Formats: sequence, structure tokens, C-alpha cells
Amino acid sequence: MPFSAELVRDFVNTYDVEADADELSSPAELALWLRDRGLSGPGDRAGDDDLLTALALREGLRAALRRERADLPALPLTVGVGGDGLPELVPAGEGVRAGLSAIAAASVGASWDRLKVCAEGTCQRAFIDSSRNRSRSWCSMRVCGNRTKTRAYRARKRGSRRLQGSNTDTV
Repeated sequence: MPFSAELVRDFVNTYDVEADADELSSPAELALWLRDRGLSGPGDRAGDDDLLTALALREGLRAALRRERADLPALPLTVGVGGDGLPELVPAGEGVRAGLSAIAAASVGASWDRLKVCAEGTCQRAFIDSSRNRSRSWCSMRVCGNRTKTRAYRARKRGSRRLQGSNTDTV
């Protein structure tokens, strides 16, 4: 998969819904996350407004991956022409905002239809669907798929049980 799909997936997964753990809980952590991926320079600092923009972008992308309406924050992007002659979004500016713009620009591309959010309501992790027919629903069949299928099985069994009488004989 292209780097852009991995970047968007990793950014959305900075918040673990199930564990309620956030990798981007402070402006410093946001700056470090962007720096580690080459999206900002060593001297770039993030402010509280940058963090709020990043969190809004992340949750907007998560909603869009669920194919829901998403209002993404305004970021400085320009339209350029790529090496293949097709228009592309190009991050404008510099620093942390340019790094966030690069993530927004990466979400627009041919690999978007391969990005999904896990159908398990308690999980919501983003993943890249590499199946041939793009029908994968869960980030992991062993964990989330198993949970969902087990719950459905138990619900079916619970609905099909008949009340049985006592097994003792009364004469």
C-alpha cells in the first residue's frame, strides 16, 4: 500500500478507542509524532490550537472512514500538478500545520477506498483492507471479528432456546 494510506491509518490510530489511550495528549506529543514521520522539523513546536486542529482532523478522518459525514478543519493546502500530470493537494506553509496538511492531503488519493475503520463498535481502529474484493470488516478477525461473531451466535442461541420443564417424574 502507498505511504499515504499508512500515514492516514497511523494518524487515526493515535487514539485507541477501546483503551481510551491517546498518543496525542499534548502539543509536545503532537510535534514529536509529526517529527518522527518527517512531517515537521526538529525546531517546530505545536501549540494548543495545533493540537485541537489535529484532534479534529483525526476524528473527522475516522468518521469519513466510517463513510459518515465529516467536517474537517481548514488546513492550508494548495492544488498542484503531480509527476503523472494529475492534480494533487500539496501542503502549504511550514511547521506543524504543514505536517497536518500533509496528512489531510494524503487522505485524498487512490488508496482511500482501501482504508476502513473496524466494524467492531468498541474498537474503531483504522486498517488497510488488502482483500481482493475489499470486503474486510474488522481490523483483526481473531479479535474483533471473533467478538462480533460470538455475540451474534450467542444472541441467536438465546433467542432459540425453549423453556423446558423439570426432568423429575411426578406420579
